[in-house]
Amino acid sequence: MTREVWITGIGLTSSLGEGLDAHWQAMAEAENPRPVIDTERFAPYPVHPMVPLDFSLQIPRGGDRRQMENWQRVGTYTAGLALDDAGIAGDLDILAHTNMVVAAAGGERDLEVDQTILEGLGAAESPEEFINERLSNDLRPTLFLAQLPNLVAGNIAIVHKVTGSSRTFMGEELASVSAVEVAARRIRADQGDVFLAGGALIGERKDVLLVLVGAGWAWNGDPVPVWERTARGGGIILGSVGAFLVLEAREHAEARGARPYARLGSVLSGRSRREPGQAAGVAAGQFAMIRAEAGDQPLAMLTDASGLAPLTAEQQALFARLIAAGEIDTVRAVPSMLGTGVEASFPAMVALAALALSRKGFYRPVDATGFETPASTIPTAIAVSSWGSWRGEGMGLVEAVDDA
Repeated sequence: MTREVWITGIGLTSSLGEGLDAHWQAMAEAENPRPVIDTERFAPYPVHPMVPLDFSLQIPRGGDRRQMENWQRVGTYTAGLALDDAGIAGDLDILAHTNMVVAAAGGERDLEVDQTILEGLGAAESPEEFINERLSNDLRPTLFLAQLPNLVAGNIAIVHKVTGSSRTFMGEELASVSAVEVAARRIRADQGDVFLAGGALIGERKDVLLVLVGAGWAWNGDPVPVWERTARGGGIILGSVGAFLVLEAREHAEARGARPYARLGSVLSGRSRREPGQAAGVAAGQFAMIRAEAGDQPLAMLTDASGLAPLTAEQQALFARLIAAGEIDTVRAVPSMLGTGVEASFPAMVALAALALSRKGFYRPVDATGFETPASTIPTAIAVSSWGSWRGEGMGLVEAVDDA
């Protein structure tokens, strides 16, 4: 497992815009970076909305667009951006052996049916029979089919002619880590030359917000950056994000004259019981391997820390120790600008890391607490750290490619 993995294509959509230039301008070039947040539609719960997209540019057939739910359209659209960026869109010879690994959740629910069931459940003599009857009679088969998570990969195959192998992972943030991890491992093991890996989330969904609110995880009130939320009781602000990467064996990329944004190093995933200190212990072990792989390169950190307490406080304490020890230069909480992207979170961070390395810069702090500091040097390697809100800890390394 020695083949080098290059990132040769990136598709990225979020509240900040479409494409790499929009994100670089908003997060690195703006003097005072400001997120785009909707505080009215789902008040009192804020959300980072998806920028308006002209889906016809990547999904030309109206019939294809109509049969997809919005999260599927965003995923298919963003995957098309990555294929375009890599220079392989429309190349049927390459697309025939381009493999997919997608992180996805379930589709959108029929909120009217859910509301009717919840309203009638309390008065039902037999709640179990009531639920079974209502689900059997009220839910449309087409709605169930539209909720299947692997339809994102299916629609990408249909629209963009990506016809290699396909695998879909479910399981929140850890699914996004696994999607990138499996793609990179298969390239290194010579089990494929080109992979399309990524995910998409629409945070502007009442059913998803309901889950967060029911768990007591949603941030309620005026939005503030991640580290400030932790100090004020904690909470998650969802973001609508689409992120896809074209990962390619170096030899394959060089043979077709493609240039990389960056090199993808190790991607590590783990899972703890989440007793106090366990997640930090898993992440510290992962970082030791990442730090050793990076050698003496200046190392910055991107994290999808969500602001959920006390989890984010544990993450922050770990990062503070690493900064104090000189192991990392500085850290950025990506959800302060994009929102929590769940299944799209890890590929989005890898994309942002590769973008920063290719442009020889880093992102500005978005933090009134002073925890995020300006980068003291231009990083040549960036670690990306992902902790799921409930389970799962992942970390990866993205490195600059000489003369890329």
